[in-house]
Amino acid sequence: MVIFVFGNENLKADFLPLKILPKLKKSFPAIDFKVLDPNEDWDIPEELVILDIAHGIKDIHIFNNLKYFSQIPHITMHDFDALTNLRYLKKLGKLKKIKIIGIPPTISQKKALNKVSVILSSTGLSKNETHSSCTDHTHE
Repeated sequence: MVIFVFGNENLKADFLPLKILPKLKKSFPAIDFKVLDPNEDWDIPEELVILDIAHGIKDIHIFNNLKYFSQIPHITMHDFDALTNLRYLKKLGKLKKIKIIGIPPTISQKKALNKVSVILSSTGLSKNETHSSCTDHTHE
């Protein structure tokens, strides 16, 4: 399983996914975490899984559809750029399945690490398989 990780170490509001990444790598050695720029050209796996900051949410959510991700009330330019690129990939037919693990920028590092770890363990993303039984934690 490959998980794309977006973040900017120069912006405090966008750094949390990168901050918890070393511990996630240690806890989930079977996952290939790739730190990428949301606007780069990527090799797209059959199921694209992204770990990123999502402004406008209060708790960590899994977005299983770009439609739900685009309905976040406070979308930033970073979110807009990532969403624009993902929509483009979908339009080209390169994006089949997607899961975005959205982390609110206001959550503590410890809470983010714990909740993301639970998600990776409980959804089967930490194994070399995918499960369609993942709970869709879209928006409230």
